[in-house]
Parts: sequence; C-alpha cells; structure tokens
Amino acid sequence: MALIVQKFGGSSVADASKMLEVASRIAKTRKKGHQVVVVVSAPGDTTDDLIEMAHKITDSPNEREMDVLLATGEQQSIALLALAIQAAGCDSISFTGPQVGIVTDNVHTKARIVKVGDSTIRKALDNGKVVVVAGFQGMTRDNEITTLGRGGSDLTAVAIAAALKADVCEFYKDVDGVFTANPGMVKDAKKLSVISYDEMLEMASAGAQVLNARSVEFAKNFGIKIHVRPTFNEKEGTIVMQETKAMEKVVISGVTYNKNEAKITVRGVPDRPGIASILFSKLGKAGINVDMIIQNIGEKGHSDVSFTVDKSEFKKAMKVVGDAAKTLKPAGILSDEGIAKVSVVGVGMRSHSGVAANMFKALAEAGVNIEMISTSEIKISVVIDEKDVAKAVAAIHKKFNLGKKVAGVRG
Repeated sequence: MALIVQKFGGSSVADASKMLEVASRIAKTRKKGHQVVVVVSAPGDTTDDLIEMAHKITDSPNEREMDVLLATGEQQSIALLALAIQAAGCDSISFTGPQVGIVTDNVHTKARIVKVGDSTIRKALDNGKVVVVAGFQGMTRDNEITTLGRGGSDLTAVAIAAALKADVCEFYKDVDGVFTANPGMVKDAKKLSVISYDEMLEMASAGAQVLNARSVEFAKNFGIKIHVRPTFNEKEGTIVMQETKAMEKVVISGVTYNKNEAKITVRGVPDRPGIASILFSKLGKAGINVDMIIQNIGEKGHSDVSFTVDKSEFKKAMKVVGDAAKTLKPAGILSDEGIAKVSVVGVGMRSHSGVAANMFKALAEAGVNIEMISTSEIKISVVIDEKDVAKAVAAIHKKFNLGKKVAGVRG
C-alpha cells in the first residue's frame, strides 16, 4: 500500500461532470488499497473571475483582502470534489489549507510555506478517508489568510507530500506530460518520459506552465518523486527525478516561452558604483521579482539599465522606478509590455559547446531580433518581440532536432 498525493488543476475540476470523472479516478486509486491525499485548485476560471471582479471595484485592491477573496475558490473545489468522491463509493473529507496546518510567512498574495502539519491528514487517512485539501492557501501565525501566488496549488501538493513522506506526488494535467515544446504551438513536439529536477525548474521559471517553479524546487530539496500525468486518460506521463548521467547525452530537453513579462529601461543613469543597488533594492523591498537585467556600457558618465518583470507586477514596478528616479535622475524611463522570453533548457549543455550559437543562428534565419540575453549553466534565454514567439520556438525546436521522428531525443 502506497501513500499517494494527487494534484488536480482548475481545468480538471471546472464543472460537475469533470469533478465526477476525477472522483472516479481517485476512487480507483483508493480501492486498490492506497492512501490518497488530493490537492485541488479553484474550478476553471474562478480565480481569474474573482480578480476581474475586484479590479472592477478598484484599480489597486488591498492584498490582504485579495487573499481572503481568492482563497474561496479552492474551498468550492474541495467541498464539491469530496461530495463527488463520496458519490463514487469512497469516504472522503475536505480541509482548507489552514485546517491542515499550512503555516506561511506574512507576505500576502505570494506567501511562502514555513510549516506543514501532518496530524490532521494522518488521522483522516487512518480512518480510511480520502483527504481533499485546498491548494494555494495557508495562514500566518497571526491567523491571517494568505495565498501562495500563481501555481501555488502545485507547491501545496509537494509540501504535503514532503510532510507525509509520500511515495509519489502525481500531477494531473490537461496535457499528457512534459514536452520538448508546447504541443499546441509545435505539432511534432515530443513527450519526455523523464526530466531532471534542474531542467524542470529552469523550464518552469522560463515560462512552461506544466509545473510551478517553487514546487519543483521544493521537490528537489526533499527528494519527492513527481509524476506529471494526463487527467482524462490512463497514459503514463513524465517522471521528474534526480539527474542521471544518461540525461547528459541529450543536449537540449526542451524549448519554452513566457509571454507574461514586461521590460523596463531606465535611461541615462549615472555610471558609478551603487546606482544599480539603489534601483534594485527598492524593487526588492517592494517584493517585485526581477528576471533578466542588462546594463549597457557607460558613455559620457551615464548608462542604460534594462530589466524584465512579470506583467502582473508591471504597474507596481513602474511606480517603484518612478520613485527611484527622484534619486537617480535618469534621462528617461521606457517600458515595453509587448515582449516575450524564449529559452532552451538541457543538462547536456554542461558538456556540449555551441548551443548558444545554434540558438542565435536559428533565430537569425527566422528573422527574429534579440533584445536581451541571459544564461545559466543549463539554460539560455532571449527576450524578443511577442509577435515572433511562434516562429522563434518552431525554428529553435527544428534546429536542435527535437521532433518526434528524430532519434536521440530523450523519450
């Protein structure tokens, strides 16, 4: 008998019929004798609808109240899914994040988990119940409701799996697993049977929406086996695991993109030590995550600084930059919300040269201009015009021979 954590996203529980189908699948697992903990997101577009409603009331909704509001989406899912599991013939009970002891820090809308209790869940499991837990939410030590940010339900699932020492954490998605590229964009994209934690972490941080980046990092730190599987069929998906030597034989595992970024350029700031610190310290204190940064070579005592942020934080970032400008006195502030980031990821990069050259050649041949470049040990990212994403991804995918019919792609 195994202890299995299963996580279902919003599209999997979007309506009553899908919930009943999901419940049937959960019940099959339970009837095989396994203990099952289920983590769910809010149904369908509920979270987006709630955010839209709040913004109809105010352009700058209070973050505490947004957490109170958004936490209600998952509560709908857990109660309805628990009822569906009961209808499928299994005893089930639902809990909110706070009820199972998910304690977070005090940062509203993107809190971090600091502790997960296990006694409430274990007691219910010992009583033969399927436990359904609300993802995405927790509570501070001062009893304030918090949410974990986009993809936070993934993090909840992995954190619970770690606390319970689960045998596996299964993520059920509306795709068959992790692919070499978005199969909706690249028709011959290949499903990977295995991928390393590091590759999955880089792909997630670069825009792949299969798994939340923080959840992958958590899984790596605690050695949690992740299985990304399709919700509505019985196919095997993709195992996310510790890197093996065999993985290094494949140079590139996948191409991913992120259209949810914006670029800000602060022009003509004084080219002297400490200037960048002033700007990025203010952004850090405001809780804004900066992705890529480029500072141009100084000219006549001044230089330009460009960086990217998530679009959801763009307005907030512009306000912070405007405040910093009072000290920096730049020549101007430019912004561009029409950009996208395209990345190639692969542990094989560590032992293979020429990856960047081939990537840039593919983009040049496709007529795609590069605005910014960023690299890590196993990832190369470029910022391009948003309208060029599809042809950029297709060109890179073809250049590295990642398609289904190509031998040597990790399958």
